[in-house]
Amino acid sequence: MSMDHALACASSLVPCQEVVEEPLLNSLLSIKQGLNMFIIEDKGGAIAIMCASLFFLGTWPAVLTLLERRGRLPQHTYLDYSITNLLAAVLIALTFGQLGDAKHNMPNFFTQLSQDNWPSVMFAMAGGVVLSVGNLSTQYAWAYVGLSVTEVISSSMVVVIGTTLNYFLDNRINKAEILFTGVACFLVAVILGSAVHASNAADNEKKLSESTNTYKLGTDGGTERGKQVIDKDAPKDMENGASAECDTKAEAGTAEYLIELEERRSIKVFGSSTFIGLGIVFFSGVCFSLFSPAINLATNDQWHTLKDGVPHLVVYTAFFYFSISCFVVGIGLNILFLYRPMAGVPKSSFKAYLNDWEGRQWALLAGFLCGFGNGFQFMGGQAAGYAAADAVQALPLVSTFWGILLFGEYRKSSKKTYTLLVFMLLMFIAAVATLMASAGHRSTK
Repeated sequence: MSMDHALACASSLVPCQEVVEEPLLNSLLSIKQGLNMFIIEDKGGAIAIMCASLFFLGTWPAVLTLLERRGRLPQHTYLDYSITNLLAAVLIALTFGQLGDAKHNMPNFFTQLSQDNWPSVMFAMAGGVVLSVGNLSTQYAWAYVGLSVTEVISSSMVVVIGTTLNYFLDNRINKAEILFTGVACFLVAVILGSAVHASNAADNEKKLSESTNTYKLGTDGGTERGKQVIDKDAPKDMENGASAECDTKAEAGTAEYLIELEERRSIKVFGSSTFIGLGIVFFSGVCFSLFSPAINLATNDQWHTLKDGVPHLVVYTAFFYFSISCFVVGIGLNILFLYRPMAGVPKSSFKAYLNDWEGRQWALLAGFLCGFGNGFQFMGGQAAGYAAADAVQALPLVSTFWGILLFGEYRKSSKKTYTLLVFMLLMFIAAVATLMASAGHRSTK
């Protein structure tokens, strides 16, 4: 500042304040103008948020599987999971969907709640219903088939069915020749995943048949150690979920380990048909294939169900309604399963659920991971196309990592099983890469 300017400021306070405050006011004004609803509109941002979704969606199944293997009832776990799954959607709606000024044809969250957009709301809620049923099915599929194979088969079915539907709903904004090459790779991954499970199941049967007399499978679904029968419904150790009579720590991959795991876990699978597990997996895969196209219809109204002048549902509002229906179905079915359980799971009660604090923090964490994972997937899909967003179905790569690291899956298996597993994962990586490469850009005009 020059001497003349300083003297001018000293002689007149108000002009000096205007000189000093004008840049600050301009900065505040520009900040206010920049506080718009957070919408991802570029391909790079979409891919980044889909990678975060991939990690979250690949991790939460491992958390629930860990609890089931420790003996916690799946009904208790899913009730806890449902609470934080809904809470994640509420947090996303109140932050990304509400803070800042609305954009053109993109009202804020609270504004949309009062609009006449019920056709789109119903699509979003239908998506939540099929996702909830699919998630509920996979709880039991993980026990029958294993975490890795369950995620590979169900996720691959999502890509084969759901991605095809999304491609046409998105008005072909993705590169078809690349997209459907990835879909074909996922289809091959389904076949390889089934082969891995069949080979691993054969390996486990061989281990059990060759085990010593110290461990053998009982005829009533329990296990026998020598002449002493260990009841499958024996009380659980509250620290690690193990049966109180089972104090041996067997090496992962051995017959002893498989039997001890059967004693601890809440879902008994010994003696069950392989087709039961695969049947549950394929059913859940069909359910998972439909929830993303439902959100696509809810946010983009391709079937023109909204009245003229009514804005499309913003992805955050659609995800909120989606999660509401997911919560209602999940809570309702699991309260029913407390008193009428499936798959040989013991009966329980709502009072027993409220008093069951073992592992509750992990179940609540799983709900947050799944909620934010789904929300990020939808945010990426709205920007780059829901077909490309199905690349987050690479989650079996994450789940398989956790399955091998935490649960000892495929330990001491045959060379055939290892070979099939490697080819399955390589095919999966190739499929995800091609799906990401097909990403397009949705016009916001």
